[in-house]
Amino acid sequence: MPTVDPTDFQFLAEHSVDIISRSDMDMVLTYVSPSSLPLLGYKPEEMVGKKAEVFIVAEDIPAIHAAVVRILASEVQTDSETIHMRRKDGSMVWMEMNARLVRDPATGCPQGVVTVMRDITERKRFEDKLSAMALTDGLTGISNRRSFDESLEREWKRTLREGSEISLLLLDIDNFKRFNDLYGHQVGDDCLRAVATAISGAVRATDIAARYGGEEIAIILPSTFTAGAVEVAEKVRSAIAALRLGHEGNPGEGGRLTVSIGVATALARQGGTIRMPESLLLAADNAMYKAKHEGRNRVATSLLIAPAAA
Repeated sequence: MPTVDPTDFQFLAEHSVDIISRSDMDMVLTYVSPSSLPLLGYKPEEMVGKKAEVFIVAEDIPAIHAAVVRILASEVQTDSETIHMRRKDGSMVWMEMNARLVRDPATGCPQGVVTVMRDITERKRFEDKLSAMALTDGLTGISNRRSFDESLEREWKRTLREGSEISLLLLDIDNFKRFNDLYGHQVGDDCLRAVATAISGAVRATDIAARYGGEEIAIILPSTFTAGAVEVAEKVRSAIAALRLGHEGNPGEGGRLTVSIGVATALARQGGTIRMPESLLLAADNAMYKAKHEGRNRVATSLLIAPAAA
């Protein structure tokens, strides 16, 4: 078998675009390749002698420790993690880190860890953009049905954990079919965009607005009881009325565009039997149609008591 010149490895490390480093078993860096300067803004000598975790965002440090434990336990020979590192100028960069345990060839005892770190910031930005697109309604720019379903399930689980409340608004544009018939679908699309923008400006930062289907828009209100939900609903209704969009097919409201909003609130309490979160959707839908039957351009409410977490 041909021998390998150790200087070849040094040459590769010195000229690699990735950061190649070595640390001892206390995770103190003993070698860092020169690529640390263009990627992180640190010269190798500024990193050597410090613990690797100094340069890693705090939230990602447990993942690094877990990777080392897995390698030491011989579960894997190498381990890969995606981490957030802090550049010298304070900015953040996403790095893909591959770590491998180095053992003493004579005793087999662990000597340290060799890591190869690659900048994947642009890739992460692209992936995040794709993820956001997959969860965004292409017409209105708010969340889509898939995002709504995931958010409602997540927020209901949090409601169970906290033993609190959650409210859901379901909004429908009054006589929207007539609007499309009168003005055409292009104007109808513009109307939906305007309504979605008005809603986004009226809800709170913690609320989640999503296009539920057609001209229906749902708004999840975490940790909100009925009174607070009605307050948000009235604010949304007023914001849409303030658009003063003409709608001759809605004569009962002065020929202006209006919406009807159903408000449903679920309380996670012992003794509740209602299936969630499906029942919350049904209750909001029923409340919305109640608002329509009572004359449109108004808010109607419903209250549910659902089983608390065991």
